[in-house]
Amino acid sequence: MTSDPTTGGPADASGSSGVPGASGSGSLFSQGRRQARMMRIVNVPMRALLSLPFPTPLSANLMLVSYTGVKSGKAYRQPVSYARDGDTLLTPGGGRWTLNLKGGREVRLRLRGRTVPAHADLVGDPAEVERLLGVIAAGNPRATRFIPLPRRPDGRLEPEPLAAAIGHGFRIVRWHLGGQP
Repeated sequence: MTSDPTTGGPADASGSSGVPGASGSGSLFSQGRRQARMMRIVNVPMRALLSLPFPTPLSANLMLVSYTGVKSGKAYRQPVSYARDGDTLLTPGGGRWTLNLKGGREVRLRLRGRTVPAHADLVGDPAEVERLLGVIAAGNPRATRFIPLPRRPDGRLEPEPLAAAIGHGFRIVRWHLGGQP
């Protein structure tokens, strides 16, 4: 649930910038724009709620990511969805904001009322993205509502729209808590 500060579009797949236009469908593009406007409004109180010094029901599936823009040097705080995968956290993400995570740059996560350092790994391999989306769907089913990727009858993702989404910048952000990944 974030708004990408560099494009104004949604920043994670809870709003999935990069994905709506990936299929070439005008209706998905329009849906993405509406979601982006909604997320800009919703993110203001979300930042305040996720900054509280104690866990809340929202913090079970949402966290606040604090990072510095690579080019601008500006500080950003964005609410994003997450799901646990062993010792790491997973966030579906798209848009330019993920460029600020490259190179193992340290960020701060406000996770269940605590601030913890983390480093991000951006996953773009189609097979691994599909697998990790399954992990996210199991751990945080609501996050998948905002990922408009069609599925085949066998339940697997359609390869062409997935490849297009990845080509437009969609990634899974794998958060390594604490030290370097």
